[in-house]
Amino acid sequence: MANEIITLETPAQRLQLVPRLGGGVAAWDWKSEAGWTPLFRPWDRASEDRYTLACFPLVPWSNRITAGGFDFDGVHYPVRPNRAGEPYPIHGDGWLQPWRVTRHEADSVTLELESRGYDGNPYHYRSRQRYTLLPDGLAIELAVTHLGDRPLPYGLGLHPYFMRNEATRLRARSDGVWLSGADPIPVAHSSVLPPGWDYNRPAPLDGPMIDNCFSGWDGVARIDYPDRGLSIIMRMQDSPGYTLMYRPPGLNFFCLEPITHPIDAFHMPGQPGLVPLITGQDMALHTRFAIGTSENVSVVSR
Repeated sequence: MANEIITLETPAQRLQLVPRLGGGVAAWDWKSEAGWTPLFRPWDRASEDRYTLACFPLVPWSNRITAGGFDFDGVHYPVRPNRAGEPYPIHGDGWLQPWRVTRHEADSVTLELESRGYDGNPYHYRSRQRYTLLPDGLAIELAVTHLGDRPLPYGLGLHPYFMRNEATRLRARSDGVWLSGADPIPVAHSSVLPPGWDYNRPAPLDGPMIDNCFSGWDGVARIDYPDRGLSIIMRMQDSPGYTLMYRPPGLNFFCLEPITHPIDAFHMPGQPGLVPLITGQDMALHTRFAIGTSENVSVVSR
């Protein structure tokens, strides 16, 4: 089956979605005098690997789960690895399934997925993504409703890939970070940020690998592209204080993920950030990406 692309376009923006590939984003572009400029790193359209998309949803959990699954209310729930070369199940299972378009309007598209025991997972849920082009940017709503008989803990997130080069600057406040050992699983939390990891003030995006969750995030991140006369402000409504950065060395992108819980929260005391849902209960993640240019930078500064 061909990967149909759904397009929303205004005079200033263009959003392209690939419902069959996890309901992900193929491209989000801004119209300038020079033509279309990518805001997310665009999908190369040569691979169905979701890691080559511009953005994809994280549901019903974010990042990795260790120990082959998790315990909740005295029951052990096994969860299998779901990506080649990755020893842990990662990013839930919504990103691996096709979504269906349930509403397509001039400025918005709604995608839905019902997932029941995908690949042996314990989750039965319905999820909805609503993408809306705003006059100054993009809004993404990701929601999930628990359909299973037993309560289960849920988490949500988005996995956007932002462009970067030597001129790019990021500001995202935090009060600490979970450090890891030989793999990205947290082993300790530190209130002292390693050298080159402090984005409480605008800082460049070069340096060694970061694949870690930061604490104390206020839900606002600003990315400045002075060479393009452009800025992006990412705002997560009602942020619980977590964001995950993926900063691979030597590549032209980085990820800053709005998430509801830290890595492997299933095995942390109190399962921080995870939300237990009973049948019919839901939770949602609201994220807005506002664009500022040299002419309207005040739009994203408020």
